[in-house]
Amino acid sequence: MHVLLAQLAPRRGDLEANLGRLAEVVRAHPADLYVFPELYLLGYAPGDRVHRMALVTGDHSIVSIQGLARERHVGILVGAPWRSEDRPGEVHNAALLADPDGSLQVQVKRFLPNFGPFEEATIYTPTDTSTPLTLGKHRLGVQICYDAYFPEVSRDLALRAAVLLVVLSAAPVTSRSLFEKVLPARAVENACPLVYVNRVGVEDGIVFGGGSGAWDSRGEPLPSESLRLAGGTPEERLDLVEIDLDDVPRWRPFRPVLRDVAR
Repeated sequence: MHVLLAQLAPRRGDLEANLGRLAEVVRAHPADLYVFPELYLLGYAPGDRVHRMALVTGDHSIVSIQGLARERHVGILVGAPWRSEDRPGEVHNAALLADPDGSLQVQVKRFLPNFGPFEEATIYTPTDTSTPLTLGKHRLGVQICYDAYFPEVSRDLALRAAVLLVVLSAAPVTSRSLFEKVLPARAVENACPLVYVNRVGVEDGIVFGGGSGAWDSRGEPLPSESLRLAGGTPEERLDLVEIDLDDVPRWRPFRPVLRDVAR
């Protein structure tokens, strides 16, 4: 599987601009799965507009992404504020996966940071469950930023047959070294490759740290190809990574943590 890591800086509150850039990336660079950062479609801190601007099934932007995925026969994974369909008036921090057949799957963030400059728990409603999202014959274990610090989330997804862990993030530069330690550990613990896409740029004084990358089932960094990004800032980049998902069942018998923990 070829995965494109889109380390971009969204424009806060500008859905059309962010959506347009997403489409440009997908049309310009062939891949099987495109991964964009946490809350990419509206930016990390849209303020009190978030409840009015939160997305929902059937919105033109969602239909547009679904149509693009179907047209290109690819998967598009992107973060956005998501209007709760079960609890009117509440909003989730969510990862949205548009499939090659045009259908949509959603994973809501489980752990909301509410310390330092972050106040997500005052804005969003979390979930307490993680369910792998399906892309073709494969299952993806999708997490959002702070979720990656809780190993039970990755473990739960791996036990549910996820063969690729994917983390969407809007993490500050001060957390970059921590993610560089935690993410390879999640891959090793579950004998499962991991992809991480973190945004860059500045919002409300928060400097986002980038550091996007991918690790194999042994926690080793995977090589990537840098792609041309028209009009990008120096911190923005596009990287194409090839991941052999068929390697997962071959490798797991040599470190059978999932077998042993399930006993």
